[in-house]
Amino acid sequence: MKNIKKKAAKIILTGEEKIDNLTFRLKQKLGWLSPLHIVTYRSYGTPDRLYVKGRVLVDKGITQSEENDTLWENLLNMYRRFESDEIPGARIQLTLQGRQYEITTDNEGYFVLNLAPDTPLQLDDIWHTIEVNLLEAPVPIDEPVKANAYVLVPPPDAEYGIISDIDDTIVRTGATSLLETGRNVLLNNAHTRIPFHGVAEFYKKLQIGRNGKRNNPFFYVSSSPWNNYDLLYHFLELNDIPRGPLLLRDFGFDENKLGHSDHMSHKYKEIENILITYPALNFILIGDSGQQDAPIYREVVKNYPGRIMAIYIRDVAIEHRAKAVSTIADELKANGEVELVLVKDTAAAAAHAASNGFIYTEQVKDVEDAAEVDKAGD
Repeated sequence: MKNIKKKAAKIILTGEEKIDNLTFRLKQKLGWLSPLHIVTYRSYGTPDRLYVKGRVLVDKGITQSEENDTLWENLLNMYRRFESDEIPGARIQLTLQGRQYEITTDNEGYFVLNLAPDTPLQLDDIWHTIEVNLLEAPVPIDEPVKANAYVLVPPPDAEYGIISDIDDTIVRTGATSLLETGRNVLLNNAHTRIPFHGVAEFYKKLQIGRNGKRNNPFFYVSSSPWNNYDLLYHFLELNDIPRGPLLLRDFGFDENKLGHSDHMSHKYKEIENILITYPALNFILIGDSGQQDAPIYREVVKNYPGRIMAIYIRDVAIEHRAKAVSTIADELKANGEVELVLVKDTAAAAAHAASNGFIYTEQVKDVEDAAEVDKAGD
């Protein structure tokens, strides 16, 4: 069965690549591939190595949302995000500490580079800036194309890190209704998407921890496609949720993307990379019961014993999934590995965090008050 799926995936991938190549050449001849822009994705690293990711695309004029945007404007922006024109074979220059590095974009317009600074980074700030320039492209470049990439490097005195899902963990997408999910994804923007009550305050408390330095790093791992990066990041900013790298998923087919396991394999791989990058840092995992977060986190706990301090799973009110999460929680507890807590609301997660010394007890009231304010604003 696996061989059949692999063969099917290869056929689909080959067909997709041929169509993409034909489409690209046609648009290239017609002069439709301009203007260009570089999209950079916030990423992470260490004082000795930085991971940088971005993409070169045709600028479709996607506008940052406003509160009074119409449904049509939201739908049009979403269409532009997914009707993207990637620029393969573009030559990119990155500058760090006065030194230049070059890389070429792949067939989907992505570039990924691991940089080793000449001298270890000074950790005066948690974020570090890398200049990115477009040197050459297979289409005319009318004017200089530049961007900045931002890389998170946790300081040595960070108490712990937090890895969080996004959909139905931070923002309501409607896991219990396919129609509601589609409406939220297609017709809402960063202003009109609704966060769960108290999430921003709870995450800020975790970021502060108990040393008060606000330097516990956040990482957001989601199965949303990279096409939605700007929308999700704007949502986090608008709702004052701590900044962190957004680790999303490519939209399209490849040999590993056929079947139910894709969501699980993508998330597990990203979490594993974070744990490997920071071997001295332990983590809190936050997700929801709507998809496969609990099984993924269970595998992380088993393969990286002692690295996970607690797991919070938001109950999205699907009975059979809540039961599955409870079974995993019992299994982890019986093995003495870590406590997985299925919570109805953010305040319950905050109370558990306080009881385990991740945040101060008096901060739970702040989360509860913030949740009440959020409810009043619905």
